[in-house]
Order: sequence, then C-alpha cells, then structure tokens
Amino acid sequence: MKIFNTPNNSSTMAGFILLGFPCPKEGQTPLFVLFSLIYLLTLVGNGSIICAVCWDQRLHMPMYILLANFSFLEICYVTSTVPNMLASFLSETKVISFSGCFLQFYFFFSLGSTECFFLAVMAFDRYLAICQPLHYPTVMTGHLCTNLVVSCWILGFLWFPVPIIIISQMSFCGSKIIDHFLCDPGPLLALTCSRTPMMEFLWMILSSLLLFIPFLCIMGSYALVLRAVLRVPSAAGRRKAFSTCGSHLAVVSLFYGSVMVMYLSPTSKHESGMQKIVTLFYSVGTPLINPVIYSLRNNDMKNALQKFLGT
Repeated sequence: MKIFNTPNNSSTMAGFILLGFPCPKEGQTPLFVLFSLIYLLTLVGNGSIICAVCWDQRLHMPMYILLANFSFLEICYVTSTVPNMLASFLSETKVISFSGCFLQFYFFFSLGSTECFFLAVMAFDRYLAICQPLHYPTVMTGHLCTNLVVSCWILGFLWFPVPIIIISQMSFCGSKIIDHFLCDPGPLLALTCSRTPMMEFLWMILSSLLLFIPFLCIMGSYALVLRAVLRVPSAAGRRKAFSTCGSHLAVVSLFYGSVMVMYLSPTSKHESGMQKIVTLFYSVGTPLINPVIYSLRNNDMKNALQKFLGT
C-alpha cells in the first residue's frame, strides 16, 4: 500500500487512501457482493417509482412528481459513494486521486443538501394538500412544482462549493490515510498541516443552517397539518390524512436523525467505526429503504407499481 509521508499541497499530492472497511482479503469479496446487491436493489426500487409515476397518468400530480424527482435524487446520492466503495473492495492500494476525492466530496454533500430542500418542499406540498385543499390545485400548479424542483437542485449544488474549494487548496500532511469509505470533511480537515478553526466554524455554520432551516420548515408544516387533522370530525378522515403524511415523516426521521448526529460538528471526535456506520445508514441505507416506505404506505403508488410490474 502506498503511503504519503511528506507535506504536500493540492498541486503536488497524488491522492488519499480510503481505508473503507479494513478486513482480511477474503472478507472483501463478501462485502463487495453485499454492497453490490444493496446498490442494485436501490436502483431498482427508486427506478420503479420513477417509471410508475411516468407511466401512470393518475400520478401526474405534484405529490408524485416530487416523489419521482426525490427517487432520482436518491439514485444519484447512492451513486456518489457506492461505485467507488465497490472499486475499493477490489483494489490493493485503495487510493483515490486528489481530484476524485474532492469531486466525490462536492457531489455527496451537494446531493445531500438537495435532499434536505426536497424534504422541506414535500412537507410544504402536504401542508397545502391537507390544510388548504380547496386552494391546492390553484396554488400548487405544475409551474410552481417545476420551479420548486429546480430551486432545490440549484440551492443544493450552490450550498457548499466555496468551503470545499477552500479545503482543497489547503496543505495536507502525514500519511494521507482517511479512515472512512468516502471523502468526509472531518477526516480531511484532520489531515491538514495546521488547525483551521475558521474553516471548521464556517463548515459548522453552513451545515447547521442547511439542516435546521429545512427541518424547521418541515416541523412547522406538520404542526399545522396536525392541527388541521385533529379538527377532522371522522376517524377515517384522520387516518387517511395521517397515512398520507406518515411515509414522508418516516423518511424525514431516518434522514435527519442520522445526519444531525454527524454534521452539526463535522470535526468532533467521533469514533471512526461509528462515523462509518452512521454515514453508511443515511447514505446507503435510507435510499434503499425509502422506496419501500413510500410504496407500502401509499395505496396509489402501490397500485401503480403493481400494474407497472405486471403483478
């Protein structure tokens, strides 16, 4: 395994070593098979939702258009990490180039940022549908839905480029070994030649704003939804409303519950094993679980998937 022991800057450094999941060579093949299967199932699950929404005319409404875009986002999100992880299982050196590391860094966090905004927009859509049902068709038009989708992608990809570019220009010292399966800000900042408290503070502020602004919007939307649902006189109506929101709330809980543990303080001294487990859960586990949550808790989606798959 090639180790880098001398100080380097971004112009001279060959790359980093992503340790991933260290284990004997004979253990790498089962891990490769496991994550290949997870990746394939994630692609199939989210791809099926996209195809069902495109195929079934009854699902051509904002709620499902947002869901199809969210599924496409999940495919991109898991693709930003898993293929490189699979290649690492088969690699002897486990080296990732400097440019490859920071490209993964940028796309992973940009797609994660986009997911935060999408979850907030989906909560807003549910608020309009339940709290303003008579005005919903005139407010949540196709034009507004398209603008919201485009805004989520643009905001997500413009949130972190400045700090990522700044980090890429820093000097890195030591072994260049990243005890992770992806290029993460905590391990990267730990490899810089000198402490960078201003950079750490900037990253914490941007991460906190990214997480809390959409999260507060989501909680505000669902507080209003809950108040409206509790006023529904029939138990059947309340159950239908809760069922409509339940899948989205489950996805929000899974994503935010794990992300907030990690990135409100990216340079905190988490155990590397815990870092990997939590990151693996929200970056690989939730994209796999989300299609199951949405398809099982939504009868329209379930029926569309059954017709699309011919079952």
